[in-house]
Amino acid sequence: MGAQPTVSDVADVAGVSRQTVSNVLNSPQLVRPETRERVQAAIAELGYRPHASARRLRTQKSSTIGIRLDPITTDGISGSILDRFLHALTEQADRMNLRVLLFTASGPEGEIEQFRRLSDGADVDAFVLTSTFHGDPRTEWLIEHGQSFVTFGRPWGIDDMADPQHLWVDVDGSSGLRDATAYLLGTGARRIGFVGWPSGSGTGDDRRRGWLDAMRAGSGLGDDDLASLEVAAEDGVTFGADAMRRLERAAGTVDAVVCTSDSLALGALMATAGRIPVVGYDNTPVAASLGFSSVEQPLDEVAAGVLDLLTGTHGGRVHPGSSTADPMHRLVAPHLVVRDGPTVITAAR
Repeated sequence: MGAQPTVSDVADVAGVSRQTVSNVLNSPQLVRPETRERVQAAIAELGYRPHASARRLRTQKSSTIGIRLDPITTDGISGSILDRFLHALTEQADRMNLRVLLFTASGPEGEIEQFRRLSDGADVDAFVLTSTFHGDPRTEWLIEHGQSFVTFGRPWGIDDMADPQHLWVDVDGSSGLRDATAYLLGTGARRIGFVGWPSGSGTGDDRRRGWLDAMRAGSGLGDDDLASLEVAAEDGVTFGADAMRRLERAAGTVDAVVCTSDSLALGALMATAGRIPVVGYDNTPVAASLGFSSVEQPLDEVAAGVLDLLTGTHGGRVHPGSSTADPMHRLVAPHLVVRDGPTVITAAR
């Protein structure tokens, strides 16, 4: 018998016809339970796997998920979160006999062109999107063209959050920054600053809300003090360092800082030379290697949720008015990874 067993090999071991083996693989309801069990035992014994190309011809399915490979970030820090998500998604998809096809695009319109090309060629069955934003034309195109998809990230528009045609999985950033701020308050810090992204970023605004809720509940500071304790900056280490210097000039005393990303946190640490505790977000390898606390997103759980929405009851697509008990949207809780903090940080200039 060859290294790659065939349907005929399975049929011989199980003592059935090739058609019966085919029925077990493609229409198991047509086969008697005892015969089905015998064929399945033979499949397991031989390690038989259906030929992917032949299966696609029969089912008109590619068993392939398409996802854009995001551009490399300038500082190589914050982008690692999507790399880790992609790894988790690919690993879990492989266990489900699904493949992940990577493609590149320069922006949303370029990504839509890739959707069109891959859909026309029947190269993929569904898409996974990342980096969502309010009014995202990518999701509008996929819904309009009846394509199956799930996003890692919410649609962010108030009227869109519960849209049954847009299935999503996301991490509760507000919860993560609220827990980080509450932890710092528990250590005795009161004037806890916030270094975030400019207003308008759904993800950034969500994380800011967590800091603000915790400060209003536990710091004893008024609105004027809280306003002086937050600054905005584009994502990046040098931007984080500049933001931290602006924060200290505006607020005076700052006991600790929480940030919307590890890139900003690293910049804040460099600007303060490690004088005060700084908490980042994403728990990147940089946070682990330098030893500062950070909020970790459970990416294995996110990937599992995405695949479940793609392959479960919804199949990546829910029509308006659908009434199903299965959730269409999933919000996953992150957790704070507490570390002692770096011992030496060189100040940024």
